[in-house]
Amino acid sequence: MTVLAGSRVVTPMGVLSPGLVEMDGGRVTSVVPTTGLVPDRILAPGLIDLQVNGIDDVDVATADAAGWERLDHLLAAQGTTTWLPTLVTAPLGAYPDRIEAIATAAGRPGARPHIAGVHLEGPFLGSRPGAHPPQLVRPPDAEWIAGLPAIVKLVTLGAEGPGALDGIRAVVARRGLAAVGHSDATLVQATAAIDAGARLATHGFNAMSGLHHREPGLVGAFLTDDRVAVSLVADGIHVHPAALDVAFRCKPDGRIALVTDAVAWRTGRADEIGLVHDGSAPRLADGTIAGSSLTMDAAVAFVVGRVGVSLERAVRAASATPAALLGLHDRGALASGRRADVVALDPHTLRCTETWIGGTQVQG
Repeated sequence: MTVLAGSRVVTPMGVLSPGLVEMDGGRVTSVVPTTGLVPDRILAPGLIDLQVNGIDDVDVATADAAGWERLDHLLAAQGTTTWLPTLVTAPLGAYPDRIEAIATAAGRPGARPHIAGVHLEGPFLGSRPGAHPPQLVRPPDAEWIAGLPAIVKLVTLGAEGPGALDGIRAVVARRGLAAVGHSDATLVQATAAIDAGARLATHGFNAMSGLHHREPGLVGAFLTDDRVAVSLVADGIHVHPAALDVAFRCKPDGRIALVTDAVAWRTGRADEIGLVHDGSAPRLADGTIAGSSLTMDAAVAFVVGRVGVSLERAVRAASATPAALLGLHDRGALASGRRADVVALDPHTLRCTETWIGGTQVQG
């Protein structure tokens, strides 16, 4: 049995100050208050990222064996214990080999950040492609979606084009998570997508129709319809802190998921998309934001420190909510019976200092 102590322990029932997390056999066995001297650190559930295109110098679309190992270390260093490698818009023929490579990486043994599936962010986007190559964006192909391997868990689609609703239904029929993003949908079109089964808005506020008092658009839909959650890139570049505040005020608990939308910015490419980091974010030559260099621990720290979100709610948005969206009911919270995925955060900066996966401490 391993026992971790912290000056604060974030649990589904609130924060213990101080507390103990007991782990055995890869599971949490108990989370209890304690007394006396303990390490001055915050213990929280391992973080879960729904959107990772790459990190630093490794792109998930082209990663080799060494690249996957490096991704493991980079993710563990930021407290991410479960994640979805994300493939951006490409020709349909490019996806099978890339998906198979991710499936192979997911099957590696050992204590490492768990690949819970693949996120396809494209090519079935709407008319707000953002940094995605517009010439490769195409209408949803429901038959192609239906034939995807089981490891594909999340598909982001536009909501306004021909075949959009059939595409969403095809994702849902294979027990996947359908998301709407890169879309210029009206409120009526966005609501129809939610009625069809979409349950997530991908990187809210970015690459989507904004809120207007006469046409609320996709932003209006995700802010007001509690059937749908929203992912947010909380780096202060993608979304202003005031807009993040609006989202947290509008959405109930369990309806916001923090994501990084990280890319391999150091390589100058995200798949075939050329980009450069200008000191704030990766961008195309014309200034369009092309992913981020954000980490999950930094996202938690940002919404707590700059937006005023409580620590408990920020941690839920980075753990319990994405776990629930993926149907991963064995993780996302420090509670008896859950996977022993734990992150220690510095109490002052909220940056990750230690990570445990399945009860084993891993090195970032």
